[in-house]
Amino acid sequence: MTAPDHPPERVTGPPELHHSQGRYLQLCGWVDRRRDHGGVIFIDLRDRSGTVQITVDPDLGADAFAVAEHLRNETVIQVAGTVRARPGESLNEKLATGAVEVLAATISVLNSVKGNLPFPVSVHDEENTREELRLRHRYLDLRRERMNGNLRLRAQTIQAARRFLEDQGFIEVETPVLTRSTPEGARDYLVPSRVCGGEWFALPQSPQLFKQLLMVGGIERYYQVARCFRDEDLRADRQPEFTQLDMEMSFMDQEQILELNESLIASIWKTVKGVELPRPFPRLTWHDAMERYGTDRPDTRYGMELTNVSDLVADMGFKVFSGAVAAGGSVKCIAVPGGNDAVSNVRIKPGGDVFSEAQKAGAGGLAFIRVREGGEIDTIGAIKDNLSEEKKAELLQRTGAEPGTLILFGAGDTATVNKALDRVRQYLARELGMVKPDSENDSWNFLWVVDFPMFEFNADENRYEALHHPFCAPNTDDLGNDPSAWADTLPGARAQAYDLVLNGLELGGGSLRIHDSALQRQVLQTVGLPLEEANQQFGFLMEALDMGAPPHGGLAFGLDRMVMLLAGEESIRDTIAFPKTQQARCLMTGAPGGVAAKQLEELHVASTWVDEDAEG
Repeated sequence: MTAPDHPPERVTGPPELHHSQGRYLQLCGWVDRRRDHGGVIFIDLRDRSGTVQITVDPDLGADAFAVAEHLRNETVIQVAGTVRARPGESLNEKLATGAVEVLAATISVLNSVKGNLPFPVSVHDEENTREELRLRHRYLDLRRERMNGNLRLRAQTIQAARRFLEDQGFIEVETPVLTRSTPEGARDYLVPSRVCGGEWFALPQSPQLFKQLLMVGGIERYYQVARCFRDEDLRADRQPEFTQLDMEMSFMDQEQILELNESLIASIWKTVKGVELPRPFPRLTWHDAMERYGTDRPDTRYGMELTNVSDLVADMGFKVFSGAVAAGGSVKCIAVPGGNDAVSNVRIKPGGDVFSEAQKAGAGGLAFIRVREGGEIDTIGAIKDNLSEEKKAELLQRTGAEPGTLILFGAGDTATVNKALDRVRQYLARELGMVKPDSENDSWNFLWVVDFPMFEFNADENRYEALHHPFCAPNTDDLGNDPSAWADTLPGARAQAYDLVLNGLELGGGSLRIHDSALQRQVLQTVGLPLEEANQQFGFLMEALDMGAPPHGGLAFGLDRMVMLLAGEESIRDTIAFPKTQQARCLMTGAPGGVAAKQLEELHVASTWVDEDAEG
C-alpha cells in the first residue's frame, strides 16, 4: 500500500472513525497491544477516547510492517492509513470501533518505552494492581480505562453543575487559599510567612467566612469549585486536600435552598447517569434519624431500622437490659429478616465478625433472640425467663419479626448503642446482599436530614461544641426574641441546618447563617470562645455583619464523594487525578519531603522533629 499524494486528515479519536470508511487518516496514541497473526500484524491503538484496530500488511506497507514488528506496549506512535470495514468474521461488537479498522500506510514512533512497565496498562490486562503501585506510577494508572473514565465523569459532573448554577444566576467567585487560622473543627494546615516573621497563614478548611462576606458584598448568588484542606485522620472518603461544590445565597429561606439544590442534583444525575430522580427528596429530622437508624446519615435502601425497647425491658430481671435503662441509657434492637439461617451464634459471640463490628463501635457485645415457628423465641435463659408473654408479643409486634428473624440487641449509653447497631446494620446489609456492590449500584436514595441541634456537649472538655460550625443560624422558635435570654436558650436550640444524604453517605450540607453580630458573638461565647478572642479572630466578620448584612444561607457538596458514588467506586482516591495515601503522602512525588535549612531560616522556623525509630 502506498500513501496517497495528499496529506492524511487528522482525527482526534475513534468515535469519528464510524463515518470515515475510505478516508486516509492520521491517528496518534499508545500501543495497547500488538498481535502477530502469521504475516499480518494487528495493533490496538489507544487514545483518550478509546481503541481502534490497526492492520499492518507487509505486502501493502513494508516500511510500516518493519516498524510494527518491534513495537512494545505503551509505545507512542503516529499512524497514517485508510479506514475500511472489517471482514465479517472479525467484527467486534464489544468495541466502539469494532466494525472498522485502519490499514496502515506509515507508522512513526514518537516515543518508545525504555524500561519494564510496573503493571499492565492495556484494556485487555486490567488486573487488580496494588493501590500503592498505582499511586507510585499514577501517570500510567491514568491511561487505564477505569481512571480515564472516572476523570471524564468528574469533568462532566462539574460541567453539569456549572451550567445549572449559571442558568440560575449564580456567579463563580474564587476565594483565598492563604487565609487566617480559625477554629472550624479539624486541624489547619499552616503556612509560615517569610515577610511577616512569626506569623502564619492557614489553608482554608472551607470558604465559609469568605462566602458569607460575598453575601454582605451583594453578590447574592455565589458558587465555586473550591479546594479545601483539613489535617485530619484519613479514610476511604477523606483526603487532606479535597474539592467542594460550594454555594451561598441571599434572601432565600431554607425551603427555597433545599428546592434549588434538589433541582441541581437532579440535573447532575440526569446529565451524567441519564437517571430521573424522584422528587421531592424525603426528609427526616435529626432526632428521628438517630432514633430510627442510630446515625444522622442513614442508608434507607433497606430496612432493619432500630427499635427502641427500653420501656419493655426497664424492669426485667436481665440486668444488662434493666441496668442500661436505669443508668439513663437505652436498649435498642434490629430485626434481621432470614437472620436465623444466615447468621450463626458463633458470628455474634466474641471472636465472631458481627460481634467485632459492634465492638469496634464501643459496644461490649450483642444480645440476640431467634424467632421460631409459632412466635416462639430462642435465646439465653436470662432473657427468655424474664420476658413475659405480653412483652414478647409486644416485642415481635414492634420489630415486625416473623419466624426466621434474628433480633440483635444493643444496651448501654444511647450514643454507643446507636453507633454499634448502625455499624452492625450496615455490615449485615452488605453481607446479606440487601444492597448491591458499589460498582453495580442503581439505587439512589436521597434524604434530607434537618433540624440538627445547634450544639453537642463535650464532656471531656466540659463545654459545648457546634455540631456543624458556629455560623449556623438557630431556629427562631427555639431561640426566642429576648436577646438577654439567648445565653440560656441557645444550648438547647435547633439549628436551621440541613444535610443531604445518599445511600448512607453525607453528600453535602449547609445552613442558614447568622446575620446579626450580637447573636454571632453569643454563639461564639456558647462554644467557649471568650469575647476578646472572638473579636480578635472574627472581628472582621462582626464588623461586616453590622454593615447591612442580608439574610443568607448556603450549602457545600463533597465533589470527590459525589463522583465516587456516580462512578461506583469505593474510594475518593479513584476520582482524583493525584491523590494522597491514608498517611497523607504522595507516593509519586515523595511529598511531603524535607527542605533546605536556608528555606527554614527565611521562614523564621526550625524543626523540632525527632525520628524515634531512627534513634532506637
